[in-house]
Amino acid sequence: MNRSGTLPAPPRRTRGIVLAGLAVLGLASAVFAVRRPLMMSAPRCLAGRWHGCYDTFNGVVLMMLVGLPLAALVVWALAHRRRAAGVSSAWRMSLAEVGMIYGTVPMVWLTMMPGPGAGIVPGRVSLVPLRDLATMGPVGIGGNLLIFAALGFFVPVRFAALASVPRILALGAGCSVLVETTQYVLRLDRVSSVDDVLVNAIGAGLAALASRHWWATTRS
Repeated sequence: MNRSGTLPAPPRRTRGIVLAGLAVLGLASAVFAVRRPLMMSAPRCLAGRWHGCYDTFNGVVLMMLVGLPLAALVVWALAHRRRAAGVSSAWRMSLAEVGMIYGTVPMVWLTMMPGPGAGIVPGRVSLVPLRDLATMGPVGIGGNLLIFAALGFFVPVRFAALASVPRILALGAGCSVLVETTQYVLRLDRVSSVDDVLVNAIGAGLAALASRHWWATTRS
């Protein structure tokens, strides 16, 4: 009888539950830390008012949090339908599809909010690399890292063809160029900066590395 002292590796489901629990705990802690600014927009958002809700950072983040149960329901519905059809990795595919959209659209919406001089001030472009990093500050850099983080995290989980860091960096840079170009064309009183593109792409790449264990493969 083999009485080896080596303990068996924890099952994959257990690891998933632990990681999901840690993610929920982290999200709850972040919400608790910023609860007061978020609640300032709650009356306008609950009343369905555009001004003061969807045109503010606090309002968009609040509505994103409120919509989490609906997003979870969509994940469950997609996974249930795929499992009934015999599709493998139904939960992973469904979670990745909803996650990349739900985590990216609100962030892009925030970057497209017009400034006070929108439509009046001509578009501004900054093409010198690393010149604007000093003016961004920690909050600005952190925000730019998060814009395409969900895209970078979930795209390689869903699409094996994009499951590599260079491809995710290229995807993040391409999406960022599209956003910066749109800001310039629509004259949103924002600076279209090459540093935004660089930081956005780096954020997508770092997020992709964080999901490396769950990347899709050609075989799957």
